Amino acid sequence: MKRTYNNINLQNRNSFGVIEQADRLVEFETADDLKALFSEERPSKWYVLGAGNNTLFTQSYNGTLISPTCSARTTLNDDGEYVDVRVEAAHDWDEFVAWSVDNGLWGVENLSAIPSSVGAAPVQNIGAYGAEVKDAITAIDYFDTNKLEVVRLKCEECQFGYRESIFKHKLRGVAIILAVEFRLHRTPTPNLGYGDVIREVEARGGATLRNIREAICAIRASKLPDPKVLGNAGSFFKNPIVDKSVAEQLLQSYPDMPHYPVPNDANSVKLAAGWLIDKSGLKGYREGHVGVHNRQALVLVNHGGATGGEVLHFAEFVCSVVHNKFGVDICPEVNIL
Repeated sequence: MKRTYNNINLQNRNSFGVIEQADRLVEFETADDLKALFSEERPSKWYVLGAGNNTLFTQSYNGTLISPTCSARTTLNDDGEYVDVRVEAAHDWDEFVAWSVDNGLWGVENLSAIPSSVGAAPVQNIGAYGAEVKDAITAIDYFDTNKLEVVRLKCEECQFGYRESIFKHKLRGVAIILAVEFRLHRTPTPNLGYGDVIREVEARGGATLRNIREAICAIRASKLPDPKVLGNAGSFFKNPIVDKSVAEQLLQSYPDMPHYPVPNDANSVKLAAGWLIDKSGLKGYREGHVGVHNRQALVLVNHGGATGGEVLHFAEFVCSVVHNKFGVDICPEVNIL
């Protein structure tokens, strides 16, 4: 069943809390709903809006926003070690992680407390603390708006990379994700590659699923503002990937600079955008209604009353300051409309 809303206020549908509106928003439950929409009306301009946690509206949207409502979760197979689970697009991501931990299933615990819907998670290939969602995905079903049919992609066909997927490129403007299938497992495999995670886990008594989830939730709560209190989209910027020679040159001047290897690319190094912003003197900096969060420099916040345009202008300012100091370009992780 699909529902249509015209001239809808989007303030409560984006985590930045900016006041914009859309010409139309259509909520859908099934692939048949989408088939009816795209065969009968064929909207010329559309965008999939999940929970609105990774979207910045800079103006009114003069098109059709499409939002999933089905949030079912189904266990497909359980052989005692591996559990295959199908999760529909509108399911809250952290509720899925919590369910996994409650049932003793490993694979997504490091992605605790990330604000997202399940359908949006693979688009960005969300990641944190050494894990990415692609590591647990087996397949994705999406609706092809050109073919008007459901298409199934295996994980290896999704072209996952650092905050990248086929859905941001070849299938952008074509695919609407319906459901994601995951393979979780019961063998303990703690991923504790980050110092603050290790400390928090050890303080709770060791590397159990429950302790890892609680540790990561606590770390994120200590650093990241609640969007219900202070409008934000979590990490606003991607961590930049630079040539190895650039990183080596920077390390001569900043030996404490965090840097990480890039999988399958020995000539590149990933830097920490939050550290670059912090060392540029911008943590806690504010202009008008917009600022850099005072505990996590990756996060831009709406202190109240900011427009999307003001947030974008401030983000561009942050990028320019970092570039002027380090010669490194950082870019938004957030989808900007």
